[in-house]
Amino acid sequence: MATFADLPDSVLLEIFSYLPVRDRIRISRVCHRWKRLVDDRWLWRHVDLTLYTMRPKVMWHLLRRYMATRLHSLRMGGYLFSGSQAPQLSPALMKALGQKCPNLRRLCLHVANLSMVPITSLPCTLRTLELHSCEISMAWLLKEQDPTVLPLLECLVLDRVPAFRDEHLQGLTRFRSLRSLVLGGTYRVTETGLDMGLQELSYLQRLEVLGCTLSADSTLLAISRHLRDVRKIRLTVRGLSAPGLSVLEGMPALESLCLLGPLITPEMPSPAEILSSCLTMPKLRVLELQGLGWEGQEAERILCKGLPHCMVIVRACPKESMDWWM
Repeated sequence: MATFADLPDSVLLEIFSYLPVRDRIRISRVCHRWKRLVDDRWLWRHVDLTLYTMRPKVMWHLLRRYMATRLHSLRMGGYLFSGSQAPQLSPALMKALGQKCPNLRRLCLHVANLSMVPITSLPCTLRTLELHSCEISMAWLLKEQDPTVLPLLECLVLDRVPAFRDEHLQGLTRFRSLRSLVLGGTYRVTETGLDMGLQELSYLQRLEVLGCTLSADSTLLAISRHLRDVRKIRLTVRGLSAPGLSVLEGMPALESLCLLGPLITPEMPSPAEILSSCLTMPKLRVLELQGLGWEGQEAERILCKGLPHCMVIVRACPKESMDWWM
């Protein structure tokens, strides 16, 4: 019967990669072989620290001992709801990430108070930045800020960032490499602000507007006016009507359209009206309807039969409904 000692290094590394960081460090004490494997660069490419209340001292140790040049993506949490005496993410730590982790491409921050962290301290190598339930400084994303900050940024996720507003949306134009934008629960963004912001972000290829106060009709109207090259749209169906959906007809580059419930109103387009609009989109290959209660119903059959060239996905809302972009 095979034991752990019989497994090749590649298999053990794959097993270790599923362990939380704390357990990875603990198993390095088992034997010399496991210690060598825990030190392997491959194991520290993607690190998730959101499972722990990570003290800055521990974070500094991990940064120096294990991550450094190996790190490609990092998920970490802050102490936003832990009281004023709790340690906070510091500008020094953010700058150290940039200096010691030159291969860092993705940074996801959860429940962090970044109001005292200037955006200029973030690693300049980032291609993806995700902020989940974070506080940011009012000056973070304004257009007047240094245009050389985050020159490689391609994807920005703003999930429940209460300070984000119209002025910040317009300020995103300084990220010239930005192609993907996710707005989740950004309730301060208005319909006028979205329209003006997208006018200056005409190069976006993916836009998701989820759980906001904006109506789906106004969002789609702004997209149809300014994002003619958009490839992926994902939004909640609040305020969606058949005329509102029809503004997307003929969108030349749209490849994926996702409509999320669960709110359905009398104005909601029927399956036949959705089919009619989709047939005018020459490059559409994915249609996803999530949380509308149509799974296994006649609506699903109509859409699948009418769009044989598309992958039609009709399903219920996932249990973790707040993980909108997963």
